[in-house]
Amino acid sequence: MLNFMKARPAQGQPAPIAPADAIARADAGELTVIDVRDISEIAQSGKAKGALHIPLMMLRFQADPRNPDFHPELDVDKPVALYCASGARSQMAGQQMAQLGFKEVYNIGGLGHWVSAGGKIER
Repeated sequence: MLNFMKARPAQGQPAPIAPADAIARADAGELTVIDVRDISEIAQSGKAKGALHIPLMMLRFQADPRNPDFHPELDVDKPVALYCASGARSQMAGQQMAQLGFKEVYNIGGLGHWVSAGGKIER
């Protein structure tokens, strides 16, 4: 398919990414994966191997480069891919990150999508 014919997300919306693509890009160091679930959810299921944990309620602080609480492992110029339990919170988080100036933002969906595509879990 020609590039100009591909569906594009609305301005400020995270683009969907196939979990297998997110896994490959994260393994290559091309993409930062972020888990936006609560700590209790991570305690129950673990998180994607290598993913940063930034709960949705803290994202506005830790993803804002102007905030003193900006996460040191984030870079607005490096692509990010987010996930939660089902994809709804990661969609909201992606919108916030786009508004904060992140140039390439993706929504993986849920942790189950990551696992189904062969992504590893760490506890």
